[in-house]
Amino acid sequence: MSARIIDGKAIAAQVRADVAERVKALQAHGIQPGLAAVLVGDDPASHIYVGSKQKACEEVGMYSEKVEMPASSTQGEVLEEIRRLNADPKINGMIVQLPVPDHISELALQIAVAPEKDVDCLGPTNLGMVARGKGFLLPATPYGVVELLVRSGIEIPGQNFVVVGRSALVGMPLAIMLAQKNDRANATVTICHTRTRDMAAHTRRADILVVAVGKAKAVTGDMIKPGAVVIDVGINRTEDGIVGDVDFEGAVEVAGAITPVPGGVGPMTVAMLLVNTVTAAEAQAFGR
Repeated sequence: MSARIIDGKAIAAQVRADVAERVKALQAHGIQPGLAAVLVGDDPASHIYVGSKQKACEEVGMYSEKVEMPASSTQGEVLEEIRRLNADPKINGMIVQLPVPDHISELALQIAVAPEKDVDCLGPTNLGMVARGKGFLLPATPYGVVELLVRSGIEIPGQNFVVVGRSALVGMPLAIMLAQKNDRANATVTICHTRTRDMAAHTRRADILVVAVGKAKAVTGDMIKPGAVVIDVGINRTEDGIVGDVDFEGAVEVAGAITPVPGGVGPMTVAMLLVNTVTAAEAQAFGR
């Protein structure tokens, strides 16, 4: 048995094409959606990520702005830049690229981003609305996972999901979204983490297994239920290149469908960031 490979690049391209059409509709009203990225410090990976987001904006006709600040910037200086972007009508969405230097509070920056422009959905207002099932901006990576499943024709309602990882970026918000009462959710969700006893016993029960722990090949083929769908969120740089949190070689022989790394969830995260930005632009222009 060899699993079907879920092509995140192809599905993300479909999403970007849909966004481009929405951008054109806004441009017909004299509106060009704009996304700003605040980058503090010189983390090489962060520069790559922000560059990919700017390129994606250009492809769909959005305006993008990158605000680069030195690692020596004070928290107050970064907050002032966020306040400027909050007030800038050209900017409909804003992200603060993580990580930030240790002397700056990530939470303080996330709180400072205006909720209507918080397209990363990391601020407490938007996360609270997500928890209540009322979020109109959704966390980009969990949103991407759900969209990937829906566009791949994989049923979500009634399925047993196991989410390995409980981060505020992926695991927790995804589990909340999947358990809610709507057509893209209604799943039964188990969250596993570092204190879970006999994790393999849980993962082997999953109809759909999502792994987001940030550890290379943490989940092996013998931990997967035959025929299960496996969504690998991890991106780990190793001597052998970029690998996921799932041992792909072992998993592909057991699973029914699986996302590769790279080329799976990663492109979807950027695509859903664009969806959130155009959604924010529409809301700011016409209300919601």
